[in-house]
Amino acid sequence: MLVRLALCSLLAVSAVAAPAAGQRHGGPRRGDQQRAFEARQSGRILPLPEIEKRIVPSEAKRGGQYIGFDFQDPPGIYTLKFLRDGTVIWVVVDGRSGQILGRTDQ
Repeated sequence: MLVRLALCSLLAVSAVAAPAAGQRHGGPRRGDQQRAFEARQSGRILPLPEIEKRIVPSEAKRGGQYIGFDFQDPPGIYTLKFLRDGTVIWVVVDGRSGQILGRTDQ
């Protein structure tokens, strides 16, 4: 149990702190944001604020603190990350429909 908690904590810290490849050391992580912006501009996905509006409130009610997102394009999938009771929870969301495809706490 202690090893699992340590691993989850390490993953959470590295996911938030690691810069995207190809960027200057110490700069903001922009790769996922840029890909999401381009996909939204082309009409392939919903905007991130719309996805967050649908998902974040329900996760907050479950005790989750929103810590950020990843974006995979293709296929247009958002992975929203939450911290709850020392555990990182990933919620996978279809960027086109806003529907939850899966989550790590189930």
